[in-house]
Parts: sequence; C-alpha cells; structure tokens
Amino acid sequence: MSQIDYFAMHVCKNRHSSLLHCGLCALLWILFMNPIMAQDNPKTKERDSLKPLVLNEVILTASKREFRIESPMPVQILSGKQLEALNSLSVADAVRYFSGVQLKDYGGIGGLKTINVRSLGSAHTAVFYDGMTVGNAQNGQVDLGKYSLDNIEAIELYNGQKSTIFQPARGFFASSTLLLKTKIPVFESGKTTNIRTSFKTGSFGLVNPSVLYQQKITSKTALSSNIEWLKADGKYKYRYQKKDGYDTTAVRQNGDITALRAELNLHTKFGSNAIANFKAYYYDSERGLPGAILANRYEHVQRQWDRNFFIHGSVQNSFFEKHEILTNVKFSRDYSRYIDPDYKTLEGALDNKYYQNEFYASIVNLYTIKDWWKMSFAADFSINTLDANLYRFPYPTRYSYLGVISSEMHWKRLDIQANLLGAYIDEQVKYYQQGDSQHVFCPVVSASYQPFTIKNFRVRAFYKESFRMPTFNDLYYTFIGNSSLRPEFTTQYDVGTTYSIEPKKMLQSISFQADVYYNRVKDKIIAMPSSNLFRWTMMNLGEVDIRGLELNTNFVFKFPQQIFLDLGLSYTYQKAIDITAKGTTYGDQIPYTPENSGTITSSINWKNWNLNYSFIYTGERYSQKANIPVNYVKPWYTSDMALIWNGKFSKIPVKLSGEVNNLFNQYYDVVLNFPMPGRNYRLSLSLNF
Repeated sequence: MSQIDYFAMHVCKNRHSSLLHCGLCALLWILFMNPIMAQDNPKTKERDSLKPLVLNEVILTASKREFRIESPMPVQILSGKQLEALNSLSVADAVRYFSGVQLKDYGGIGGLKTINVRSLGSAHTAVFYDGMTVGNAQNGQVDLGKYSLDNIEAIELYNGQKSTIFQPARGFFASSTLLLKTKIPVFESGKTTNIRTSFKTGSFGLVNPSVLYQQKITSKTALSSNIEWLKADGKYKYRYQKKDGYDTTAVRQNGDITALRAELNLHTKFGSNAIANFKAYYYDSERGLPGAILANRYEHVQRQWDRNFFIHGSVQNSFFEKHEILTNVKFSRDYSRYIDPDYKTLEGALDNKYYQNEFYASIVNLYTIKDWWKMSFAADFSINTLDANLYRFPYPTRYSYLGVISSEMHWKRLDIQANLLGAYIDEQVKYYQQGDSQHVFCPVVSASYQPFTIKNFRVRAFYKESFRMPTFNDLYYTFIGNSSLRPEFTTQYDVGTTYSIEPKKMLQSISFQADVYYNRVKDKIIAMPSSNLFRWTMMNLGEVDIRGLELNTNFVFKFPQQIFLDLGLSYTYQKAIDITAKGTTYGDQIPYTPENSGTITSSINWKNWNLNYSFIYTGERYSQKANIPVNYVKPWYTSDMALIWNGKFSKIPVKLSGEVNNLFNQYYDVVLNFPMPGRNYRLSLSLNF
C-alpha cells in the first residue's frame, strides 16, 4: 500500500443532509443554546474556583504511576513531576513507559508515532485531549508526536474505557482510551499572572522555545495560552546491516521538521458549581519523510505539510439536585499535503492534498437515584467529511449517531458498572460508489470488589464489546478501497487486582497492579493484492487471538539526609496470534508484537537535585505476518538519564536539566528499516515569573 495512507488529512464541501440529520442538529442546537441555570445544592461542598469537578473517584498516588484503586478498568497514569522525571519531548515519548503498549516510531523528532494497546491496533485507541476526542476518520492514525509535553499535566491510559459513567458516548466505544490533560492555572496568594518560558536544545539541531502565559481574570475565571516552536534537522548516525553484519554507517537524511503549536484555554466557574471550558488549538508543520532504508537507498525526498485546527467548548452544570449535565461542542479542520517527486503522474510529481472537517456535539445526563446508585445517558452526533485532489475520489461524508445508557452501583466494598452502547453510522459518497450504513449494539460490564477488610486491596474484572469503523482510506482510497467493508469487532476480557501499603518506615509505600486479559478481534481488515502489486483491495478476512499478562509495581524509599528513591517496574507478556481460518500464517505472532517487554523508571531526589534513570526493553518481533527468519526483528533496549536542578536565581524560580538518551548508543529499529537515533543529548532551561 502507498505510504500516503500514513500521512493524510482532510476537510469538506457543504452537502445536503437528510431530514433526520437536520432534525438531530436542530435538537442538539436547542440543547446547547438553552441557558443552563445552576441551582444551589446545600450538599455540595465549595470547590477550588478553577479546578474541575470530581465525581466519586478514589485515587492512590504513586511516585511514577497512579492506580485508581476502585476503578474496574485497568488504568496507568503519569502526571506532574512523574512526567518531568522522564526524558520525554512529546506525548509519544512518555507513553512508551506504559505496560501493554507498542509505540510505532518511524524515527527521529519528526517521525510518525502511533500507539497500539494490547495488540488491538492503533485505530482501536481513542485519544482525548481535555475531554474531547482527537480523531482521524481518513486513516485512523493519531500522530502522538504532534502533542508536546510542555503544557501537559497528566497522561492516563485506560484499557477498556475511562471508569466513569459521566463522559461523552465516544469514550465508551473505543477498546482503549488515552487521555491528555493540560495544566489548569493555579495562582499563589496575591498573584494574578503566571509566566513560564522554556528553551530546549540538543542533538539533531534541536531548537525548541516555548512560552506559557496564565492570567487570573476574576476569582472564578482564568485564561491560559501556550505557544511553542520546534525546529530540528533530524540528522543522526545509524548502521545499515546486511546479511553478514553491519557494513555501513550513514547519516539519516530528510528527517527535518519545523512546527508551530499554539493553544488558548479559558476556564470559568459560574453559579454554585457550574464549570465552563473553552479551548482553541492550532498546529502547523513541514517535515521530511526519511523513508525506509532498502536496497542501498539512503536518501528520500518526500515532504509533508500539516495544518490542524480545532475549537472546543464544554459546560458542566446541574438543573436540579442529584443531577449533572455535561455538554460538548467541537469543530476541527485539518489539512495535509504529501509530495513525492520520485512518483511521476501525468501532471508531474505526485502532489496529494487532503482536507477533513468534523463537527461534533455531545450531551451527557447523570442522575443520582440513590446514594449507591447512579444512571447516565450520553448521546453524540458527528459529521466527518473528506476532500482530496485525487483522481476518482468519492468525497465521502460520515454521519455518526452514538448513544449509551449506563448504570453504576457503589457500595463500601463493591462497585458495578453496566453499559449498553448503540451506534448508527450513515455513510454517503458523492461520486462513483454507493454509501453504506451500520447498526451496532455492544454491552459492557465491569466490577471492582474488596474481598477482605484489607485497605487498598481490590479485585476487578470487565467484559467489553466494541468496534471500529473502517477508515475512509479503507473504504474509498483509489484502487484500494472496498465500500462494503464491515466494522472490526473486538471482545475484551480482563481480570486483575490492585494493592497498596504504606509502611511509613524506610520503605514509604508499595503499590502493585496486575492484570490477565484475553482479546479477540473479528473481521479484521487486511490488505490483499489484486491484479498487480500496485493495486490492493481491503477485505474482512482476519481474526486475531490475544492473551496477555501485565504487571506494574512502584516503590518509594526514604533514606537519611532527606534522600528519596522512587522505583517503578512494569512487565508485559503477550501472545497475539493470527487465527484466520485457512490462513497461511495461522498460529503466527502478528507483526510488531513482542512476547516480552518491560520498563524500569527510577528517580533519586535530594534537596534541589533530581537524578532520573529509565530503561525500556522490547523483545523479538516479526515485521510481517509470516514468522520466518527474513521477517525477524531483533530485541532492542534503551537507557536514558537526566539530571535536574530546581532552584532560584535572583528570586526567579529556575529549572535546569541535562539529558542523555540511548545512553549505551544502541542501534535499533522500532519499525524495520526505519533506524532510530543512537546516543543523543538535550539541555533545557525554564524560568517562572
């Protein structure tokens, strides 16, 4: 398949919609435009004016990871100083430390980076940014390398779904969920303005300045803005291996990137306990696509441009006692351009442009029926459109209607959640092909139980059915698409436990989390060759069986002289095999899925100094479906270190850090023939005013 599938984006032309579409849009407009009047609730305690509402969630905080003890869904969290302790430039760098995750990384700062959780595929992971999904209806890929950690407060990874029934319907439909949360302004007494400036530089010609500005407008309203510029030449040494061993050392070419990211956030509270948030986001980049190192070809000339923009507003309020309502509206506009001078067309070099628009609206109502029983109803509506300058392009439009009825029962030692998911997807195309529609219903059941009187010990389990729609590329890509594709269905089973103790001696705390899981993917969408290798077709043929074990532990030690040691360990065993009937690779491990992987994260803190070390190991894998020697990919590991100093200079808070990544200079590929950097360095300085 063409490399374009990885690098496309979208926007739309106005089209006529059906009466049903217009009616639902009008209903949503009425719901969102009605003024939401808050009513005083004497049982509601006053909250911090700028912090979000929290609904019945008990959090156990560990140094490197946080485990939600009562959550029936496995969750891993990195937040605050935990994120700062990792040598991470983007969200993609940080999620590598979660267990059960494979990060596909095509190399360098500008390389595409996508997440695959428990071998279900990248399209089965929903990415939420401040409560709103970041989607890509065209190719299902969300490039996590675009999201900087400069303004990220927390990253949460849920297997199954976020363990609350008070969320938009989209949050229930994915097989796993990655949540990104930006920093909420916090002001010291007497201050109304916070400014943080930072500058990073290092290997690959990295230049990365950023500014974060926070302004307290009133006691209940704050504005924050963040702007960041990144430039790197992407040149690094790597080794090219032939059959008889390493014989060439070369420099990676065409891996440069120039990117600008800007965000604006408005947080406000009104009435007794209502909260409103507004976000505007813009990302603009140009990058080279270094390509695969094959047949002694070391240089590539393909280029890609991306422009992503979205605005998002949300309001959380209450009409009456024991009721909460959450509304969201979002509009996004994405543009992508891909140029390949080596691929000639009748008009010259290949120059593909993609435009995508999305309008999304959701409403969630939560009712507290009894102290121990809550129910919610969530309804979402979205329109996705895709245009391109391609020959015989069908110009698809997708209308999605999602609804979820949820129930949660909470007792002292037992939590039970049940969800019924329903979806209607209406697909329409302008030219050449007939659109299609899909009706889907999926159940979800989960529970968390404290079997003994031991505090902070829980056993949990969940069963979940979910699906993912074929992408626009799967359905309509010229010479490849198949408009009759069925959705991929996943069935997930999980049994696990969480436990924590705090001895309060030299060993300050121990936390533990373990899960055994089984996943089944049905009607997996795969590409099959047709008349020639330049024309492929998409088909529902695949079926995958996935069995795994995840272990996460965290230790916090306190030594004399106020020295603290934080140690986190994670391990994943996973057997993900192809069980497609009559398939030639029946029983083989699916591509890029190691049986064994693990991480170690550690941090030593003393006064103003912090020394961090992290280690990542990924076992042997195969690059193709057939588990034969020619497709074998060697195990790889990396070690990263950082030294951080937090102090003051002329009464100005200063943070200075130095990092060494890939400390032992290992040459490796995450994706075969896309070599990763060897040893590299980074320096950063930040000032707070």
